[in-house]
Amino acid sequence: MPALEFTLHFSSDEVLRYYRGQSRQVIAYLDDGRSVQFPASALQKVVTENGVHGRFRLLFDEHHKFVGLQRLPASFSA
Repeated sequence: MPALEFTLHFSSDEVLRYYRGQSRQVIAYLDDGRSVQFPASALQKVVTENGVHGRFRLLFDEHHKFVGLQRLPASFSA
């Protein structure tokens, strides 16, 4: 399954904007400068009381349709 990896840092206030529906899409930037867009609803499974912070893997199918978002371990290196 295709995947992209990136780092996210959203404060709890920023995540609240997504929950309120003020933003429906998240734009993340890969290490090489490319950007990727995915549904803000994907943050629900990775949000903590401090927001969303860390390294993540975005999974999508062969038609580039969103499949899931995984938090990577802090010490993960590809």
